[in-house]
Amino acid sequence: MKKIVVVTATRAEYGLLRPLIMKLNRSLHFTLELAVTGMHLSPEFGSTYHEIEQDGLHIDNKIEILLSSDTPTAMSKSMGLAMISFSEYFEKSAPDAVLVLGDRYEIMAVCCAAMNARIPIFHIHGGEATEGLIDEAIRHSVTKMSYFHFTSTEVYRRRVIQMGEQPDRVFNVGALGVENVLQEKLLSKEELSREIDCDLQKPYAVVTFHPVTLEDNTAQEQMRELMCAMDGHPEYLYLCTKANADAGGRVINRMWEEYAADRNNIRLYESLGMRRYLSAVKHSEMVIGNSSSGIVEVPAFGIPTVNIGDRQKGRVQAASIINCRPECADILKGMAQAAEPEFRERVRHVPNPYGTGNTSDAIMGILEERFANGEVNIKKAFYDLPVGEVAE
Repeated sequence: MKKIVVVTATRAEYGLLRPLIMKLNRSLHFTLELAVTGMHLSPEFGSTYHEIEQDGLHIDNKIEILLSSDTPTAMSKSMGLAMISFSEYFEKSAPDAVLVLGDRYEIMAVCCAAMNARIPIFHIHGGEATEGLIDEAIRHSVTKMSYFHFTSTEVYRRRVIQMGEQPDRVFNVGALGVENVLQEKLLSKEELSREIDCDLQKPYAVVTFHPVTLEDNTAQEQMRELMCAMDGHPEYLYLCTKANADAGGRVINRMWEEYAADRNNIRLYESLGMRRYLSAVKHSEMVIGNSSSGIVEVPAFGIPTVNIGDRQKGRVQAASIINCRPECADILKGMAQAAEPEFRERVRHVPNPYGTGNTSDAIMGILEERFANGEVNIKKAFYDLPVGEVAE
């Protein structure tokens, strides 16, 4: 049996990986080793490793890398700690492969350590574009270090091939987040109300806002604009989740705390966890902010997304997404459109470009066919597109 290390650093990342982790844990072909790091281990961000343990999973290694600062320097130091710590971990564990998702700075450092140790990397969610974030460069860098690529749309599959990856190692499998929406047993509104200790009788919106990491010091101003728009609709209850540990994230979280302290219609959570978060979205009027979940998962519910600013610029989008500038008036305009009965009816059954909900099975099938019974040659040949040809 081949050993696969799965690395997770954030609540959102684990929520996406969860169905695949569960299948790897039960597999007759693979031994799962779970490495937990980053925000999961921080009380400031909810110590969300407890959610992993509550799922009955064994955490093989907890690797501390997070500094109590969100400056660019602190992020770089955290990456350095991650490279040192994971290089030591990989030397002891000697896995046959490392599986990662996405584009965060911790994952970049983990992949550098795995690459130096000549451990094959399997990457989920490559080929995507997020033009407002450093994640854009990180994601494409991880692609070039990886051997198998599991993309969420055909557009992204072609883009990974365009980057020189062999077509027979790049697979469009859809998004794990859509699988969670369609397969997870979600809570009723009454159950959710009890679990998050909040009366949900009045209409509510789910709000998540993260820093736009390729912009200089815009977090405070953009948060003020968002809060201005929320104040323009006091009839809503707002379920707000805190920002990630990116540059500027702690600024946003301090602003949320001050804002929530003065208002009765704001409920602020460090983390709702995947099941509670998706349940909250299911019963909401709209989702507001700049999280990738608003682009990938929320359309599967037929719920409108008010997507603010450039953080998700470049992603493939469903027709249920309303893009607006990070300005109070434009956010208010987006919220008004999301509340229109005609618009809501139109997006109720909108096609979601991110798949039909069988992603973890597709990944497992490929790993069993191509990895469990065969060898991986990490000496990759660059795939050149013939002149005039587009990636297919």
